[in-house]
Amino acid sequence: MLLLRSLRVFLVARTGSHPAGSLLRQSPQPRHTLHAGPRLSASASSKELLMKLRRNTGYSFVNCKKALETCGGDLKQAEIWLHKQAQKEGWSKAAKLQGRKTKEGLIGLLQEGNTTVLVEVNCETDFVSRNLKFQQLVQQVALGTMMHCQSLKDQLSTYSKGFLNSSELSGLPAGPDREGSLKDQLALAIGKLGENMTLKRAAWVKVPSGFYVGSYVHGAMQSPSLHNLVLGKYGALVICETSEQKTNLEDIGRRLGQHVVGMAPLSVGSLDDEPGGEAETKMLSQPYLLDPSITLGQYVQPQGVSVVDFVRFECGEGEEAAETE
Repeated sequence: MLLLRSLRVFLVARTGSHPAGSLLRQSPQPRHTLHAGPRLSASASSKELLMKLRRNTGYSFVNCKKALETCGGDLKQAEIWLHKQAQKEGWSKAAKLQGRKTKEGLIGLLQEGNTTVLVEVNCETDFVSRNLKFQQLVQQVALGTMMHCQSLKDQLSTYSKGFLNSSELSGLPAGPDREGSLKDQLALAIGKLGENMTLKRAAWVKVPSGFYVGSYVHGAMQSPSLHNLVLGKYGALVICETSEQKTNLEDIGRRLGQHVVGMAPLSVGSLDDEPGGEAETKMLSQPYLLDPSITLGQYVQPQGVSVVDFVRFECGEGEEAAETE
């Protein structure tokens, strides 16, 4: 009898079966699942939500899943939660990286109607400057500058030109589809890319009828996702006055921009300036970049346009001088 009872106990342990009547004497044991917060079901709709959140935000599947769990599957709230978490991490990382040199980066050029803006955003390495997320930051800065310029209510009888330093640029609103300021967008980018970055400066030009803004970006690159933004390492805007609308204005403006980038003049000067000496820093008396046998003034005069002003940005300029000092 003892042997038989031992055998029954052994069989129960192996198979998990119970002797007749034993279920009446044992209460069922609850199953416990370890998880943090509400658990999303593995249904097709939950997977679709996860994929959509990932597409909308660009954050990892792990973070997107955590956001949906935290927000009970609410897609809109999950996006807000992710943004806030990224903002916290970005500010924390920005504080740690502050002070590291930012010699690389990009110049961004954006034109809309009679308004043109030129911005500079810096990072630590050329590798990061080629990252789409960094380029999207430059786009956001250019759009923020464009919105600021267009919001200025001025009656234009002649052209207007303005500059924004790093502090002024950082305080601009990020735009209609983004929360906070450009400084907040900067922190987000630092959090994602892990390098120190700075919003260095911006320039804007608005012109009335009878004026034209020529532009050129050296090493220009464009991405379909960045719309009309042109990116490069050097950029120039040249403000011209013309009595009539010419079909070749865009080509003339591009050539003038190339000259400004290549010859780096300090002022416009006049057509009466003699070449050589101090005049070498004056744009109109400089040898024309694309034909050094003539001056830029000699190239411009037959075109029927007058050069009145210009802006030149070189990515990272001033950094080496500051480091030497």
